[in-house]
Amino acid sequence: MDEVGKDKRVTRSMSRKGDCWDNAVAESFFKTLKCEWTNRYTCRDHNQAELSVFEYIESFYNTKRAHSSLGYVSPDEYAAQQLTNTNAA
Repeated sequence: MDEVGKDKRVTRSMSRKGDCWDNAVAESFFKTLKCEWTNRYTCRDHNQAELSVFEYIESFYNTKRAHSSLGYVSPDEYAAQQLTNTNAA
């Protein structure tokens, strides 16, 4: 990090004001999270909600849920395929 605390490994978005494409992936994820999980359950408190979302992401979204942008496989399966392809090359 430099003297103002900016991490040189991170590149900020440089799109113009009002350009929504940088947020498309995040917006899609939060829409999915709301539709598939948070709108179906009621939590007692913040801690229960945080744990519930964590469990959804780690036990379903990343491991089992098929993603169209990844060729209809889960992120974990896609990462394993990429690792296999890299090791085979």
